[in-house]
Amino acid sequence: MNVTITNQDNKTLVVLDGRLDTSNADQFQQDIAPLMEGDKPDIDIDCAAMSYTSSQGLRLFLMLQKSVMARGGKMVMRNMNPQVKEVFDITGFSNIITII
Repeated sequence: MNVTITNQDNKTLVVLDGRLDTSNADQFQQDIAPLMEGDKPDIDIDCAAMSYTSSQGLRLFLMLQKSVMARGGKMVMRNMNPQVKEVFDITGFSNIITII
C-alpha cells in the first residue's frame, strides 16, 4: 500500500493506494502515527485507489478516528469503492466513521 500525506487548508489529506492487510498494517500504523498526535485534527482520507482492507486496517481507522475526535477534529473517508464500502457496512464501521 502506498500512503501519501499532505497538509492543505487546515486539514490533512491522506491518499491510500493498494491493499491494506496484515503484510503492511504495521507500516500503515507508522505512517499515520503523526496524525494521531498532530495539531491538525481534521483528516480527509481518499480511498479511491484502496482496493481492500483487512480487520487490522479497520482497527487502525478506528484508532485514528478516536484520536481525531478526542482532539475536536473530524475524519472523513471518501471515494470508497463498493467492495471496501461493503466491508465497512457489514462490520458497522459505516456508523462510526463518516464515509462520503
